[in-house]
Amino acid sequence: MYGKLYLVATPIGNLEDITLRAIRILKEVDTIVAEDTRQSLKLLNHLEIQKNLISYHRHSKEEKQKEILKMLTGGKNIALISDAGTPVISDPGEEIVKLALEIGIEVVPIPGACALISALIASGIDAKEFCFLGFLPLAKKLRAKKLREIGEAKNTVILYEAPHKIIATLKDLEEITCERRIVLARELTKIHEEFVFGTAKELLDKNFEPRGEYVIIIEKGNFDKEESFINMSIEEHYMYYENLRIY
Repeated sequence: MYGKLYLVATPIGNLEDITLRAIRILKEVDTIVAEDTRQSLKLLNHLEIQKNLISYHRHSKEEKQKEILKMLTGGKNIALISDAGTPVISDPGEEIVKLALEIGIEVVPIPGACALISALIASGIDAKEFCFLGFLPLAKKLRAKKLREIGEAKNTVILYEAPHKIIATLKDLEEITCERRIVLARELTKIHEEFVFGTAKELLDKNFEPRGEYVIIIEKGNFDKEESFINMSIEEHYMYYENLRIY
């Protein structure tokens, strides 16, 4: 009989943000698969849980996937956790879930903290319909494609960004989003939790010092694309296409 794969959400900052069910599952499973075992040990030690830990990250090889799947098919129950928040979302655990489902292993979500949802509900920006794009690609061609999608978005867009890239990303967004509202959420649930509001230009003018991981919430476009192009000046057309140029 196969074991079960539990996807356990862990705190994104405040250690009190873990559910009773998550604690129980972490105590009951045979093994915990973690993105960074050193980071996960801090939480497990806090909860006084001692378990066999296996690391699985974006650089893990196929052999590690086979090891995890072998344990599951052998009847072992496994909890998959990320460094913080809900696993699989912008997280290497996605591949394990796909492989587990392909061979008939039951996958059980254990809900909890999620950075993108926490940021969205406190942003004041429309939460009825939204698109989560994760981290923008580094490759120029793919990045330009994603920026085009954001510029033409008819619903709220949510991104993740690292502190050392946030300024460059805001500069990319400046020409694309124009006067659309943007909210930067950082250090969510932690002591220095902060929400910064404004257009991309206004945010850049604040000259803030980037710290902590960011969630970027971008207001949906409320304009007709064709009409907006007609009303653009020659300079605005140039800047728009220069920013989206495919290299």
